[in-house]
Amino acid sequence: MKKTLLYGVIAASAWVTLPVAAEPGFSLTTGLDYSTGKYGGATSTDILYVPFTGKYEADKYSLKLTVPYLQITGPGNVVRDVGQIRSSTSTTRTTQSGLGDIVAAGTYNMYDGRANGTLVDVTAKIKFGTADDAKGLGTGKNDYALQADLYKTLGKNTVFGTLGYKVMGSPAGVTLNNVFYASLGAGHKYSQETSAGLILDLREKASATGFAQRELTAYVSHKLGKTWKAQAYAVKGFSDGSPDWGAGAMFTAAF
Repeated sequence: MKKTLLYGVIAASAWVTLPVAAEPGFSLTTGLDYSTGKYGGATSTDILYVPFTGKYEADKYSLKLTVPYLQITGPGNVVRDVGQIRSSTSTTRTTQSGLGDIVAAGTYNMYDGRANGTLVDVTAKIKFGTADDAKGLGTGKNDYALQADLYKTLGKNTVFGTLGYKVMGSPAGVTLNNVFYASLGAGHKYSQETSAGLILDLREKASATGFAQRELTAYVSHKLGKTWKAQAYAVKGFSDGSPDWGAGAMFTAAF
């Protein structure tokens, strides 16, 4: 599952539950994300992703930094958030683990229409190539992305969407394409504490041997008191560029 979708679940569920701008302050998020798929090959690749994210929000701005642990078991030709980057007929599966790609993001709230239930955010992201490319944990190159997010509340329901563009860094011997990506989702607030919804995530293929991504996520979010929030989700892929399925859970503490 792409990090865009992973944290889009948090952002969307937070907006459904609390249809006003967040109070200034810090929050910490961690959890567990697991996915598996063949990505157009004969052998499956299993990916375990454990992010540690710190976020600071003040007025119209927010800053976020994610430092992840990553474990990949497979034939070594699939990179998380990219998919298959090299053709391979190998059926030998090995396991590699270590530091994943550190991601920094800054968000600016361009439009805060609390009276009519509308938010528009713009986010710039840098994915630093800190994952070991020799182990197949990443490309070893930086990526840069710019995206816009729209949230609109309609009673107890919220619709939301993302449109973005990512400049991909290419590792030695591989040419990666810059890609457009988009998400479209809807959520329902069942109570002041609980919301749930669906997100459809789409992205162009990132390499000549790769595939476009199409996946659907179902999520539920629940507030645990004033400072804690929990999210759980399940993912189904509908293309060779996406995992066959995935699932995860995250916990956020606000300070």
